[in-house]
Amino acid sequence: MVKSQELVKIGKIQQRILLIRGEKVIIDSDLAEAYGVTTKALNQAIRRNADRFPPDFMFRLTKKEKQEVVTNCDHLQNLKFSPFNPCAFTEHGAIMAASVLNSSKAIDVSVFVVRAFVRLREMISGHKELARKIAELERKLGDHDEQIMVLVEAIKQLMDPTLPPKTRRIGFNADRR
Repeated sequence: MVKSQELVKIGKIQQRILLIRGEKVIIDSDLAEAYGVTTKALNQAIRRNADRFPPDFMFRLTKKEKQEVVTNCDHLQNLKFSPFNPCAFTEHGAIMAASVLNSSKAIDVSVFVVRAFVRLREMISGHKELARKIAELERKLGDHDEQIMVLVEAIKQLMDPTLPPKTRRIGFNADRR
């Protein structure tokens, strides 16, 4: 039972991870929800500990990025009317946020956040490996195209319905009259 609850939590967090500026990130409101605090409380803790959040841990979305996120993510519609642009946390930033929140729930949920990011990384690396194997197969099969075409032409010639012309048999034939 615990394993299935864990999968549900990881799956829910995994759905909230977005790709922005080439980084896999989670928006501050989603992270606050996962940690069981308000977005305001999360952002206050971040401001108090700003030196722990370099740009590769957290960045603020531009107005255009905010509009795109609101348009593409139904659960973030409430950001549409917010005067502030949300923060986006990378995997390391999400873990650091758990340490500055300093609550037991935040620490527990940070494990799920890490596992969700790791699972996404594994999925992406699996796709890269698959793409590499397909490219290798295409390269191998590219050499065989000419050979296959020669075989196809030979088979077509064998299947050609035109029969060779009848020729008179050489030798004695008893049926002749």
